[in-house]
Amino acid sequence: MNGKEIIMAKTNIRVRIIGADGNVFNLLGICRRALSRAGKIELWDEFYKEATSGDYNHALATIADYFEVGSVDEPDQEEEE
Repeated sequence: MNGKEIIMAKTNIRVRIIGADGNVFNLLGICRRALSRAGKIELWDEFYKEATSGDYNHALATIADYFEVGSVDEPDQEEEE
């Protein structure tokens, strides 16, 4: 390897939070709805416990650990097809 490590998200669920209201509770709500839509709501308790165990930056890092992060300006997948 070239010294660069690629870290994959724990899920393949995409959340569009870049450009969204940055309030942490709004971001957590976006994540909860995404888990629910993907049929993976069972991950919520684990995710929420970790995301709220630190400061705001820790919450953002946890979101990036669990989800593929995108921008609110990205088209919906239905629009791409």
